[in-house]
Amino acid sequence: MRRIGVLTSGGDSPGMNAAVMAVAKAARYHGMSLIGIKRGYNGTLCRSHHVEDDMVELDLDTILDIADQPGTYLRTARCLDFLRPEMRAHAVSNIHEMGIEGIVVIGGDGSYHGAMELCDLGIPCVGIPGTIDNDLAYTEMTLGYDTAVNSCVDDIRAIRATSRSHDRPAVVEVMGRHCGDIALKAAAGSGAEICIVPEVSWSIQEVADRLARLIDVGNPRATVVVAEGAWDSMQPMDWHRYLRENGVRVHDDDPITTAMLAKILKFKTKAEARPTVLGYTQRGRTPSAYDSWFAFEAGSLAVNLLRNGIGNQVIGIKDGRVYYLPISMALQQKREFNLSLYNLINSL
Repeated sequence: MRRIGVLTSGGDSPGMNAAVMAVAKAARYHGMSLIGIKRGYNGTLCRSHHVEDDMVELDLDTILDIADQPGTYLRTARCLDFLRPEMRAHAVSNIHEMGIEGIVVIGGDGSYHGAMELCDLGIPCVGIPGTIDNDLAYTEMTLGYDTAVNSCVDDIRAIRATSRSHDRPAVVEVMGRHCGDIALKAAAGSGAEICIVPEVSWSIQEVADRLARLIDVGNPRATVVVAEGAWDSMQPMDWHRYLRENGVRVHDDDPITTAMLAKILKFKTKAEARPTVLGYTQRGRTPSAYDSWFAFEAGSLAVNLLRNGIGNQVIGIKDGRVYYLPISMALQQKREFNLSLYNLINSL
């Protein structure tokens, strides 16, 4: 191949820029030109007024310093139009017109499905798992996950310092809509006493009882780490009525939040539980050494695969080493939740 493309799609994650940088270095080494496709699959549709706003040649000298920057230099966005067959055909036409012979796709599950569609239309693609959630079963770690966990651990430690100072518990929400790995590892890494995740059914009463026992044995500063998607696995409770009975104004259609959970725990345990939502700080950090290493090897391997005419593959980590396998096989694998670690956190 003489020219390849690279895009970042889905939620941004630390290490995406490092992966783009690695792709650029490997492309230059092999004498290939590189096109940066902007805003995910939107860039392939070329709907901007100027082609440079959608696809631009990446000169190694101009992007030499992006590897340690958070976010994504190429930008990212959802592209619902790419779900339509006629729009994908239009994208392929634009890709051919730009002389792009293969694409490195950096993103998560949805991005991989888009890559498979392009492969079916004759555009070889190689995927790099760029998502902080660690929700792709075929790889031990996704790009950005290690940074996100380290970010959460740092923030939770700071919150626990305040909890110790005031002898009050904290409820900390971290990211993880369908996967509780960030919450699990952040709780274990910070010494948190309670962890709530989407994979395990839980009840507010169980959490309150656990917190009350901790307070009774002399730990009034315990930390509850909850994944943002854990509300879906919460056992039914008429918490709207419970809060109203305790003087809190809520509507029946109000969703439960971390702040509301903290209020319920306060009423049930008589402790001044304080909520904190860490939010996008987890995505916007400088990539850790681990994520930077993974990005470097994955980007280099992706270019080598395309250079040798091998597409329809994704790159991951297995037994601590970078490897690749077909996209379809990767997406078929089922993720196993670390229940033993979860039980350990919630029992010690």
